[in-house]
Amino acid sequence: MKPLVTANTPPNRRPEGNSFWSIAWKQRYLYLMSLPFVVWLIVFCYVPIWGWIMAFQNYKPGRPLFEQKWVGLANFLKLFTDERFYLAMRNTLAMSIMGLIAGFVFPIVFAILLNEIRSQFFKRTVQTISYLPHFVSWVVAAGLITQILSIDGGIVNELLVRLHIIDEPIQFFTKGGLFWIIVTLADLWKETGWNAIIYLAAIMGIDQELYQAAYVDGAGRMKRIWHITLPGIRPTVVIVFILSIGNLIRIGFEKQFLLGNALVMDYSEVLELYVLNYGIKLSRYSYGTAIGVFSSVVSVILLFTANKIFKKLTNESVY
Repeated sequence: MKPLVTANTPPNRRPEGNSFWSIAWKQRYLYLMSLPFVVWLIVFCYVPIWGWIMAFQNYKPGRPLFEQKWVGLANFLKLFTDERFYLAMRNTLAMSIMGLIAGFVFPIVFAILLNEIRSQFFKRTVQTISYLPHFVSWVVAAGLITQILSIDGGIVNELLVRLHIIDEPIQFFTKGGLFWIIVTLADLWKETGWNAIIYLAAIMGIDQELYQAAYVDGAGRMKRIWHITLPGIRPTVVIVFILSIGNLIRIGFEKQFLLGNALVMDYSEVLELYVLNYGIKLSRYSYGTAIGVFSSVVSVILLFTANKIFKKLTNESVY
């Protein structure tokens, strides 16, 4: 029996319901907007997974992929018996953990401080200035950092000498022990403003009546931050932290490659540089692929482990 059509029923209207297809039809424009990003994800993130087969082969360019010589886990055995790999792993974990702590705390503090600024002009000015380093390429940023820390007119050495903190300029880029700190501070300068955007958005979503009620009850600014702002952004903080843990060993190589040199190689070589130096440059494509497979598997394990732990502790999770 057909449904009764009245004068108030809009023509050509899709049937109402809670089924997947009815919801998909209602949100069809959102699906169409997200389609290019889904295609990009499939093409650049999922299709290349087929290349992992190379990790179990002795890959030689020019031959079809499935006609290569299969070597099983030989490339992984070479990887886990190479001392240089463990050195690269140490550097990667050290710089990623330092970057995780500093790059996680400072954007939150920066976002809260910005939110407390009452002058909109000053607030927007500071926001704009803090965002700008993110759009500077690491090639330019590395040049600026190198010049700032130079022994020949570098502002840092000039300041330290004039304040009589040191007697002679320090050659920062020849001391391996300082390299991790330099990279962490450089990344902090470049990304703090940009990373604070998500926390500012979370703060903007907090009900302003809570602040007004706390003010009426006599709560000071610090108490309002502690009891309203921080709990209000906790879900966002937890999710960002979980996702950051998943990228602990995938920190890129641009900073290390541009700021490092032969004198600090034992401290600057991370996994991606290790792949470049001992995989691609030596035409050991299967070996380089094995390192990539290892990094991806470890990242997935870290992500799911961190998500499970935080779900038990805070009842917040990515999924």
